[in-house]
Amino acid sequence: MIATQPLKAAIIDLYNGMPNQGMRCIKNLIADASGKNYNVPIEYTVFDARAKGEIPDLSFDIFISTGGPGSPFDSEGKTWEKNYFNFLDDLWTYNAAKITPPKYAMFICHSYQMVARHFQFAEVTERRSQSFGVYPVHLLDAGKKDPMFKDLSDPFFAADFRDWQVLQPRKDLMEEMGASLLCIEKDRPHVGLERAVMGIRLLKEMVALQFHPEADPEGMIYHFSTPEQKQKIVEEHGLEKYQQIMHRLSDPEYIGKTHKHIIPGFLRRAVENNRPELAALYAGIEAGAGADKQFG
Repeated sequence: MIATQPLKAAIIDLYNGMPNQGMRCIKNLIADASGKNYNVPIEYTVFDARAKGEIPDLSFDIFISTGGPGSPFDSEGKTWEKNYFNFLDDLWTYNAAKITPPKYAMFICHSYQMVARHFQFAEVTERRSQSFGVYPVHLLDAGKKDPMFKDLSDPFFAADFRDWQVLQPRKDLMEEMGASLLCIEKDRPHVGLERAVMGIRLLKEMVALQFHPEADPEGMIYHFSTPEQKQKIVEEHGLEKYQQIMHRLSDPEYIGKTHKHIIPGFLRRAVENNRPELAALYAGIEAGAGADKQFG
């Protein structure tokens, strides 16, 4: 077994102190990936951005910025937002310059909306009604070629809980930035509204997603099965919606695949591109082992 220095991951917590399932899922996914890819450990540090104003610097190798409650405009003018936006600029500039090693970053839900606001490559608006449940996400041409979705169907299913949306992408600015649209929300032919953009790749190393790729079926089933949560969902969304959510959480063809592939694949690619010599070495070892089995 080849020993190697760990990669450092920064989890940027935008939950503002609100209890949530997202942080647990992200921590678990990083812990599961640690040592799994080419024996490279991954260590994480949590930065409480909204509640404590903690923003990481670029000494980290991997960044995952979380979802969170409330409007993505609530933080306008606040010090933590200015620092967060400065961090986004620094991170984008670093990766756009193709400096090595690369800095891999994923922005989820609230963070995705903040990224869209800051870079101004699309409009961020309030939805007419809340999106709450497990929904299909449809891949665009760039998404069909993107390694993040390689093992998923089209459409794939994802946990989606939001009052806000990203619309009207500015394709000229996105092209100038090197960004691409990856996926859009479910098709609703009976609703005469534009479909929201659900995923954008800013650069090879940086991706922003409206849905929750970290959501795990088991944890969500447990959370939504509590009497308090069940009553709240039924009161706000109806019994039929509750039953649909629980059915889709129980079926492995729904968010189980999304949970299994998106963030684990993101972390694997981060390791491969931060430790390319190890990836090449392990590929050589595996090739040699295959030859031994064939000719031994």
